Amino acid sequence: MTEPDFLRRTRHGYDTIAADYTATFAGEIEELPFFRAMLTAYAELVLADGGGEVLEVGSGPGETTAFLHDRGLSISGLDLSPEMVGIARADQPHLSFSEGSMLELPYADGTLAGVVTWYSLIHLPPERLPDALDEFHRVLRPGGHLAVAFQMGDGVRRIDELGGHAIELDFHRIDPERFAILLQDRGFDVVASLVRARLEDEKTPHAHLVARRR
Repeated sequence: MTEPDFLRRTRHGYDTIAADYTATFAGEIEELPFFRAMLTAYAELVLADGGGEVLEVGSGPGETTAFLHDRGLSISGLDLSPEMVGIARADQPHLSFSEGSMLELPYADGTLAGVVTWYSLIHLPPERLPDALDEFHRVLRPGGHLAVAFQMGDGVRRIDELGGHAIELDFHRIDPERFAILLQDRGFDVVASLVRARLEDEKTPHAHLVARRR
């Protein structure tokens, strides 16, 4: 099967900027209280349901994966970019990271207790969001939890240069109310949502949601 252009562009973009991206956002979690609060609550929900294997999809340099591991989750990471996977493995050698796409997760049906996709769905064209949610639903066990974060709004922002590197990265804004309906239609129930105002250096508000597989 021919790989979609948007996957190739996204992989190439993050391969190109992987080192700069990691240096720019290192330690960002410590500056974002709502980010930490939602992920901490998510970890507690998964553990309260008996724990189990959790996957972060779009794990980048692995800081979010490590944060959740420190809160008791048995978690690994998956990323489209081999350069990002290499950095995550070097920076978080106690955790497992592999290369792959959220549209074809290398897991059997119903085997995961949780899936985390923190600012990763934003690189999918809107028409492919249902495909990703179907894949998350497939690999989650009944009652398993999904955590999602994204920039809010409509339309798409393309970045064609970053740090002197020529890239083509699309950032699709997502409306949280429409996304909650999409989750409902794909077999999930939203159990918590948080919308925060944009920070000074951001262009849009952000949304964090936790949903449960029916």
